[in-house]
Order: sequence, then C-alpha cells, then structure tokens
Amino acid sequence: MSRMHNPLHPGEVLKDGWPEAVTITAGAKQLGVTRAALSRILNGHAGISADMALRLQDWLGINAEMWLRMQAAYDLWQAEYNRQRPHIERLNRITGTDQNSDLP
Repeated sequence: MSRMHNPLHPGEVLKDGWPEAVTITAGAKQLGVTRAALSRILNGHAGISADMALRLQDWLGINAEMWLRMQAAYDLWQAEYNRQRPHIERLNRITGTDQNSDLP
C-alpha cells in the first residue's frame, strides 16, 4: 500500500496545540512523566505509547485511539520510505509438502 505523504509525528501535533500557559515541566508533572520524556515526544524523538495516549486522553480529552492511530501511521510511513529493508519474496502457499520449508 502506498501512502501519499509523510504524516506528522504525533508529538508535533501535540506541540502545535500545546497550551501557551502550560510549561513543558508543568505538563510533564500533570501527566506523571519526566520532562525529558515529554520533550522527546514533543520533538519527535520518541513515540507515543498506549500508556501515554491514555494519559493524554485523561489530560486533554482527546481520544487515546487517535494518538495511537497517528503514531502507527507515522511509524508505518517511516518504515516504508525511510529505512532500508531487505527484499522479501511473497509467500507462495502450495498445498502438499514443500521440501525447502521449515514451516509445519
């Protein structure tokens, strides 16, 4: 499947919508994480885990599944377009026995 554009890292989305009156330190404290952990997310150096998605849901009222969908879309695009992957032949399932197969 081909994706047309590079999706934003969810930390970038969070950073863009960050409340001006809240410092990163205060936000981290309210979320129950370290300032460094939150900063890594906001700067796109760490992903949003299921736990963090739930924390953001509780704090901001934005559905945890949305954060995880954004993270999955970002991760998948990065894996498909930005990393060297080995060429992998498509599996050809043939009924009967395959002499070269390690599969049961």
